[in-house]
Amino acid sequence: MKKKLTIGILAHVDAGKTTLSEALLFLSGKIRTLGRVDHKNTYLDTNVVERERGITIFSKQARFSTQNCDLILLDTPGHVDFSAETERTLSLLDYAILVVSAPDGVQNHTRTLWQLLEFYKIPTFIFVNKTDISIKFVEELEAELSSALSPNCVAFHEKYSKSELDEHLALVHEEFLDSFLNGEPIDDADIASLIGERRLFPCLFGSALKTTGVEFLLDALDRYTLEPIYSNEGFGARVYKILHHGTTRLTYMKITGGTLRARDELSYVSADGTKMCEKISQLRLYSADRYEQVDSVCAGEICAVIGLSQTYVGGGLGIEADTCKPLLEPVLSYSIELPQECDVRVFFPKLKEIEEEEPSLHLSWNNELRQIEAQLMGEIQVDLLKRMISDRFGVQCELGVGRILYKEKAASKAIGIGHFEPLRHYAEVQLLIEPQPKGSGLIFNTNLPENSLDTNWQRLILSHLYEKDHRGTLIGAPLTDTKITLIAGRAHLKHTEGGDFREATLRAVRQGLMKSGCTLLEPYYSFRLELPTQYVGRAMTDLQNRCAQFEIASSSEETTLICGRGPVATLGDYTRELIAYTRGEGRLFCTSDGYEPCHDQADIVAQVDYDPTADLENTPHSVFCAHGAGFVVPWNEVDSYKHLEPDVDLSSTERIIPKASRLARQYSLNDDELEAIMMREFGPIKRKKYSEPKIFSADKKEHRPKKKSVSAHKNITIIDGYNLIFSWSELKELADFSLEKARESLMDILSDYVAFTKTDVVLVFDAYLVKEGLGSDFMHDGYRVVYTKENETADAFIERMMFELGPDYSIKVVTGDKLVQFSAVSSGILRVTAKEFEDDVRRVGNEITDFIKKLTLNDKKL
Repeated sequence: MKKKLTIGILAHVDAGKTTLSEALLFLSGKIRTLGRVDHKNTYLDTNVVERERGITIFSKQARFSTQNCDLILLDTPGHVDFSAETERTLSLLDYAILVVSAPDGVQNHTRTLWQLLEFYKIPTFIFVNKTDISIKFVEELEAELSSALSPNCVAFHEKYSKSELDEHLALVHEEFLDSFLNGEPIDDADIASLIGERRLFPCLFGSALKTTGVEFLLDALDRYTLEPIYSNEGFGARVYKILHHGTTRLTYMKITGGTLRARDELSYVSADGTKMCEKISQLRLYSADRYEQVDSVCAGEICAVIGLSQTYVGGGLGIEADTCKPLLEPVLSYSIELPQECDVRVFFPKLKEIEEEEPSLHLSWNNELRQIEAQLMGEIQVDLLKRMISDRFGVQCELGVGRILYKEKAASKAIGIGHFEPLRHYAEVQLLIEPQPKGSGLIFNTNLPENSLDTNWQRLILSHLYEKDHRGTLIGAPLTDTKITLIAGRAHLKHTEGGDFREATLRAVRQGLMKSGCTLLEPYYSFRLELPTQYVGRAMTDLQNRCAQFEIASSSEETTLICGRGPVATLGDYTRELIAYTRGEGRLFCTSDGYEPCHDQADIVAQVDYDPTADLENTPHSVFCAHGAGFVVPWNEVDSYKHLEPDVDLSSTERIIPKASRLARQYSLNDDELEAIMMREFGPIKRKKYSEPKIFSADKKEHRPKKKSVSAHKNITIIDGYNLIFSWSELKELADFSLEKARESLMDILSDYVAFTKTDVVLVFDAYLVKEGLGSDFMHDGYRVVYTKENETADAFIERMMFELGPDYSIKVVTGDKLVQFSAVSSGILRVTAKEFEDDVRRVGNEITDFIKKLTLNDKKL
């Protein structure tokens, strides 16, 4: 059975990638005539713009077979403007062929492609093309590949015999050295295994135009590849392209598990989170523009599906997760200027159809400027977009001047506070904002124990952080390279709703950024400048004036190579100037190279003139409540109104260990020391001493005192709630997980206890640390529950309550706090330890169980 493989061809522009594709198809027997790019008759470049410009713009697939393999060949764009299209195909590949032009050598874009192949862990064959017109020796080319890409790049020469290839491999890889020294031939499967692990990169040489070396490449693919193993857990697929043919919507995907059949119902989630269930109406296998309709496809196949209306590029189906965000992103933004007769509101949804096919466009409506904007990589992509709009919608549009896509990051650490409390709503969120290294992106985390804020609220806050495109405070640019950590939050038992936390979270982010400040970032190019040596002085002066960093990589009497990096804003238009002063002999190759701090931040900020406090969609202000009405507090005054005080040290990256809670405090004083303290503070215990009983004789009449009528005392039990929770092992374990759950469990236990014993109970919870807490007092299942107010401990409340109740009550205090116990004894009140009360509760629980059993038996007898 033949191996089924998906192979992609990648290269720098003009390296001969499409020509190699033609040669592979021709020599495998797929096509009868060999097409040429300059003749505009290649098998895969079928788009009009592709043939006009002589470059590949859209990735396409072709199918052909060799002796041992059924291959799906993906031809990808080579121009840097269409790097996003190339990157989207990488997640589908089993193997890649990286084409390098022998005369040009390893270019900047070649290095970018190599990094992408390394990131996606794709085994790679390297084909050095145009060796027939190169002045470099093969040994020089191999050394250049080993130096620029990987030391594991090994030349597989067509002229090598088996023993010569084995000797060459043994010199590079120790795994093969023992076998070679023992005179044993190196097995093809061992070579294929190293290639599959990206520990060996075969380098083959030839000329695609003359088809030399291409047969040897086909033979290498046949011998040194392994068929991938796919999942047996069920159906899975990755969507990599969306196309529209008239009213037909095609979803291109690679099947990574199971089997997909026509008329199957497929369940998936759309980009906006909507759950979809749609029927597959048709399955197509494409080869260039031709297709074959099939009834089913299995794992390893690439197909186009009709019937799915809400799929999106990068989406995972079945057991597959969504693919990660592309590493290569556009750096320029253009406004789309439509004719006056076009209604922008009507036309914008139509343009979103193009964005489905090319997600990197990021089409958006700029409400401030009242215009449609698209993000593009360069001038060629601008021409293509105009052509697509004209061909598909019959509208001639223009694109404005390209605008640099800046980003922002937090400048320093700060705590952002967001409070949302209009009438009958409540949420407060506090976030730690921290700058991160280059390329980190946005990181969201929580560092908050569950007993401070329930897990469901914490997850809701994190989901709100993920769903928002956060903006900086300098020019309103997208935020990046920043870590946002949840460090404090509070909800209200009755008034908090999900939307409250969204408002509080987003306000906390903005308030934190206002406090920390932001750093403006601009996109950078990594460039490679080749020009005649006589113009080097002019070029170096220009690069210095354009804030570029560079070095001379090589120089001769005729040509000089300068490599470096610099801002997109200054290098974007340098190609035209270079061509002018070098009379067309200079060449500049640029590749996106991430973001760096902006070289002219003050000028850009002044030019944009963005007011973060006036951005109503991203407000930093908070809403508090007083006298039954909400009022807005400016961001710079929120700290004085906040309800929470997190234990975070901004000078350190570590969270400070919170101070010991008053709810579970322990004392190391013994009973004698405590009694001495009570004697010193409150004086001696004042109890009425009993006299000896008097004996009345029968003959002597004594005056007997009248008996006082004794009124029945009311019994009441006062319980220190948190002390009880942290004294009972079961409740303490529950409190370690969730303090709220522990409170609810204790209240449920007391509900049964009160109902059975008919005891008056007051359960007191310490809310000493609650900022501006007013306390609460309510009835629950027949007993009273009290939360103390701010700066009032449960101990103080119990002592005050014991004094206020007076002698008309028979009071029992349940606590493990020795200070409260001695205070109770001093007042003649019965003290009960937490352990004694637990035993009493268990006894009552057993009595309840026995009572229920008796009732059950009586019912059965009746």
